Amino acid sequence: MTRRLTLSYLTVTVFVLLVLEIPLVAFFADREESRLLSAIERDALVLATTYEDALQFGSPYSVDPAIDYASRAGTRVVVVNSAGQSIIDTAGEAYQDFTNRSEISNALGGAIESGTRFSATLDGDLAFAAVPVASGGDIHGAVRITFPTSQIGDRVGRFSLTLAGVAVVVLAAVTAVGWVVARSVIKPIEHLRDGARLVGEGDLDVRIDVGEAPAELSELARAFNDMASRLQELLERHREFVADASHQLRTPLTALRLRLENVEHSIGSEDRTEVEWALRETDRLGEVIDQLLQLARVEEGREKPIPTEIAQLVRDRADTWSTVAGQSAVELIVDGPQAEWVYAVGGAMEQILDNLLSNALKVAPQNSSVTLRVVNTGQTVEVHVIDAGPGLTERDRQSAMQRFWRGTADGTGLGLAIVNRLAEASGGSARLEKATSGGLDAVVTFPAVPHYLVPA
Repeated sequence: MTRRLTLSYLTVTVFVLLVLEIPLVAFFADREESRLLSAIERDALVLATTYEDALQFGSPYSVDPAIDYASRAGTRVVVVNSAGQSIIDTAGEAYQDFTNRSEISNALGGAIESGTRFSATLDGDLAFAAVPVASGGDIHGAVRITFPTSQIGDRVGRFSLTLAGVAVVVLAAVTAVGWVVARSVIKPIEHLRDGARLVGEGDLDVRIDVGEAPAELSELARAFNDMASRLQELLERHREFVADASHQLRTPLTALRLRLENVEHSIGSEDRTEVEWALRETDRLGEVIDQLLQLARVEEGREKPIPTEIAQLVRDRADTWSTVAGQSAVELIVDGPQAEWVYAVGGAMEQILDNLLSNALKVAPQNSSVTLRVVNTGQTVEVHVIDAGPGLTERDRQSAMQRFWRGTADGTGLGLAIVNRLAEASGGSARLEKATSGGLDAVVTFPAVPHYLVPA
């Protein structure tokens, strides 16, 4: 943003400089040409006066004035008689016919002429001034001074370089000032951006001080701080509500279960089925409360992912669940490296594996297997929990990560939602795929820890 503002200042400055300097250079070139032509026209009149007597009366003359002037001014001086033959030529031999030169012909006709024209002899443009040598109304000859137009170009070039130097200084000054001004405007916006990012990451304690910023940005910062404070207050109330609700609901649920257990022993066998069903629903309601509380804690988003060794943790969870698996005649198979490090929030891996193993063992048929596989894909590490159960349709696999989705299975409908949220909090993702065995392949992806950052 700072660069864009500075470039916008420079763009406007360059446009203004071009609008001013291009016409100025053109005006200077025209003025310089007019000035030089006027000067040599004046000098030609002076030389005409010098050689007037020689051309009128045939008196002796010296070529020194013409040669001195030509050497000093870098020009060519030609003096011709009334017949158009040169008596002085500082760049050629005398007594050449110059009547084929239009400016000399016009000067012999009594006209004063100056300007520029193409010279076939020089194969380039030249500037000239031709004046008649006259006395008493009679034309006795003419004087012509010529010089290459490159002299004008050189002067215009030097003037253009001067203007270019001024433009460079102006652009440097505008760049410096524009950068300072842009930073003064952008710095408060960067504070707001950083604060918004921190709030998005779960740091609700952040507050923004934009200092001596424009009134609009100061007002925006105050509104942002008020929003962060209000959001923090709302989340605190949310956490308090979840904790209080969990605590308040556990007590009556526990009391209800105790009463149901007491009633179970005092009723006939024909009513026990209903009581057992009520006990199971009470247990499920308690599990829903526990998982809602767990999900609320996950969504606080305050924990940062830390390096976690995942391979050994997978083996540990497999050992823990092996007893449950053995009761259903299901074999737990672990497939993966001896060590693998990923970034994950604290405790996330245990909760993820427990939820996925619980789901897999519920649907795995007897004498089948559940495979836990760890795969390093380079930038990420995938953890697969593969069962041989009935599986899900593609539509159900996409919906299963949503809260309270249960399909046809028993459960709270929150386990996979917790898995998905914990994976996202760790910087990864979770998905369900169809296993080659026909069941489900639950895949959780974590960012891999680079080898040079692996804890010793």
